[in-house]
Amino acid sequence: MNSDHTNTHSINALVFALGDKALDEQLICRHLHPLFTRSLKNSQGKIYLANHSLGRALDQTAFDIQEGLGVWYTNVENAWDDWFQEITAFRQRVATLINAPRPDCIAPRASAGQGLRTILNSYDSPFRVLTSGDEFNSILKVYACHQRIQLKRVIPKNDRFYQSEDFYRAIQEKPELLVLSMVMFTTGQLLSGLPDLIKLAHDHGVRVLIDLYHATGVIPLDVMALDIDFAIGGSYKYLRGGPGASWLYLHPRYLDDTLETLDTGWFAQPQPFDFIRSESPQLAHGGNRFFESTPAILPFYQARAGLMFTLAMGVDRLRYYSLKQQKAIESLLQTKGIPFLGQREERGAFIAIPHPQAEFIAKSLISAGIICDARDELLRFCPDILNTQDEFISAVDKLAEIW
Repeated sequence: MNSDHTNTHSINALVFALGDKALDEQLICRHLHPLFTRSLKNSQGKIYLANHSLGRALDQTAFDIQEGLGVWYTNVENAWDDWFQEITAFRQRVATLINAPRPDCIAPRASAGQGLRTILNSYDSPFRVLTSGDEFNSILKVYACHQRIQLKRVIPKNDRFYQSEDFYRAIQEKPELLVLSMVMFTTGQLLSGLPDLIKLAHDHGVRVLIDLYHATGVIPLDVMALDIDFAIGGSYKYLRGGPGASWLYLHPRYLDDTLETLDTGWFAQPQPFDFIRSESPQLAHGGNRFFESTPAILPFYQARAGLMFTLAMGVDRLRYYSLKQQKAIESLLQTKGIPFLGQREERGAFIAIPHPQAEFIAKSLISAGIICDARDELLRFCPDILNTQDEFISAVDKLAEIW
């Protein structure tokens, strides 16, 4: 049984009670903290600034997972009826969030990397891939080592930040696929000029796959307006859904049954539970042809509350408050003479602080109860609506002591 009614009532009611006022700590504490009592209780004595990593869960998430598990106990013979409904609901919520026109544009995946491999495995012979030097590159490097792809990486010219123009010359060499993040996981840079870059790629016959993991739930997204061919993302971070609930977006032009991939399974058949054994592969029409084998089910329940919360709040509103919080942290850092990268409008949800010993500093801060992390000599601080100005002051004061 789907409990969206219960979730909608509790989440939407508390979000509605915020009214249309600008968010502030008092409003958030009164109306939104009741949705996060378990996470907040377990955070007592700590300052959690790793919201760009594992997002904090809503209380409702535990009940949603229990619901999905309960189907197994109470309706085992028809469990997949309920479980398929939850998969469909997950696809619809993600589609709404990124403005995909159809829920079957969303192919559920266990990880964003799995989504990337789906597209890489749709090419029958070695091909050229253009990417940045700041992507999650383990998969691309392995494919290159096995000569499945010819990989070219663009490196930023200065200040660690990319310009769209950095990719123009490489695109004119006409690679088959451009793989690029909207928000870089290292620096937090929000890549400007992306619409023009995508258009240029298409003008040169290049398909575009955009990694939206650090953008979804942070930046208002419209994949149709961007004309993205493919996108990958998931619920682990800002959507508060934990691991396992990721997705691949495919533009409707690829749902005409002409795109095929090696990444498939029996769930991609037109009627998987009919167990028809044909001589040649028989795949479903539309986006369902990109299902694989038996999926893990609980991640879809696990992701439910976070997606509903994000949709209820609205990404525009969350973005406005995030920028306000980033401004507060910037001011504190400037007071202490601590540098940071980029301007607020040029980044996603977190602030990157350069230091050659960033990893050591992160570990020292964690020992002091300030939860953060480091990547590539960059300390990462990510504020969240559950954080307070007092927490920012304490975190920056401790950082200044260690600095």
